[in-house]
Amino acid sequence: MSAQDLTSWIGKTEQAHEFISFNLLKRIAATFGEPVPGPNEALPLLWHWCFFQEPVAESALGDDGHPARGGFLPPADDRNRMWAGSRLEFIQPLRVGAEASRLSTITHIEEKLGRTGNLLFVTVRHDYHQEGKLCLRDEQDIVYRQATPPKLSDGEALNDGQWSEQVSPGPVLLFRYSAVTFNGHRIHYDAPYVTQVEHYPQLVVHGPLIATLNLRAFCRAHPQARVRSFSFRGVRPLLAGAPFQVGGRILGPGHAQVWAGNESGAAQLAHVTFD
Repeated sequence: MSAQDLTSWIGKTEQAHEFISFNLLKRIAATFGEPVPGPNEALPLLWHWCFFQEPVAESALGDDGHPARGGFLPPADDRNRMWAGSRLEFIQPLRVGAEASRLSTITHIEEKLGRTGNLLFVTVRHDYHQEGKLCLRDEQDIVYRQATPPKLSDGEALNDGQWSEQVSPGPVLLFRYSAVTFNGHRIHYDAPYVTQVEHYPQLVVHGPLIATLNLRAFCRAHPQARVRSFSFRGVRPLLAGAPFQVGGRILGPGHAQVWAGNESGAAQLAHVTFD
């Protein structure tokens, strides 16, 4: 099905409601090795991805572990789904121990020709509200690509950073992040599937997990900074068992470039604005 045939999906919306619960926060904090935020404290940046996940019965999942297409998100033939990047605006913190809501809207659908074949891009805007106020806007680019061998090297070279942290992504970290985000995508925990069906040599590290560690490294290096926006795009995948670095540098007042990658080059490139 072509992008032209999918225009009816543009403008489609979906609403989700969530209680920012202490029990789930304990599991997220354990996954990241972080303190558990208390009642009415700010939800740490990008932890919102662990909430607002609507449970879907196994019978309603596709072969890849994602919810079957053709509901809120459009069908995309037999292509593999990837989270290509996001643009986030932090307006005010979501607070622990309170109700919140998310309004999701499909804003754009476009077919492109890439180096690995045809790519279908679907942009979804998520608006998060709490106590009637907009707290966070998260615009996500979802890409559906044809089942071709993934690009694992020749990424953009890493720049020299002013700060850097090393991450060793093992299968336990990937499994636990899949669990706290209720992400059934099998490339993150099912070795036979990821190697035989999607043709990666090893389990794949989640893009949002990389982004969370990337932004956390910035916040650790600049504890007084108030992050206003964060945008990232995936360049190539990172694999379980292969250490990588997250780091960055200040470009000027209120602007920083951050990245994740290893000796094969950059895997994720991002930009932060802050006060």
